[in-house]
Amino acid sequence: MKLNLLNVTHFKVNSCLVSPVRMASRGKSETSKLRQNMEEQLDRLMQQLQDLDECREELEEEEYEETKKETLEQMNEFNESLKKLMSGNMTLVDELGGMQLAIQAAISQAFKTPEVIRLFAKKQPGQLRTRLAEVTMDRDVMVGKLPRDVFTLQKVEILTALRKLGEKLTAEDEAFLAANASATLSHFEKVTAGLGSEDKIMALASCGVGKTHT
Repeated sequence: MKLNLLNVTHFKVNSCLVSPVRMASRGKSETSKLRQNMEEQLDRLMQQLQDLDECREELEEEEYEETKKETLEQMNEFNESLKKLMSGNMTLVDELGGMQLAIQAAISQAFKTPEVIRLFAKKQPGQLRTRLAEVTMDRDVMVGKLPRDVFTLQKVEILTALRKLGEKLTAEDEAFLAANASATLSHFEKVTAGLGSEDKIMALASCGVGKTHT
């Protein structure tokens, strides 16, 4: 039972541990420490989201929606801290820009699978491809284990994450995306197309994709 974990614990993002000014003077060591700190906080949020999904049937609808809302609020706080940290610091944009893109995907609910969001945020295309192979095997070999809608959702999210990370997709995968992407995901793709510069990443937080949908 994981219900005890659903008593959402509000935590403050420890962005004050390493300010952008200090980052500029401390270099790679501080950047590495900050990235590790942010990844740990991301992991806690994703675990919280996963626990919520796994326990959904054990919760009253009102309790589920309230807990989900609180989790999304924490994601928004996390995103705001990322914005402040990256402001004016191209080194941190390079290090944390992908993480912000992934958290935006979660906030907008363009992505709904915690593990996919986590791997996307950490820029791990190899593990995303492994996950895709596992999901496909579950669907093809153990029919019935993974419902078609869940399979489609996860495959679309993984392929989108891979494309955002600069990975080349096959023509078959591109066709699958075109046929199965949700309206929310398509909007996320459109808004974030070509992101890479600091200005574009900073602009992401103020666009419609960053708004919470229920």
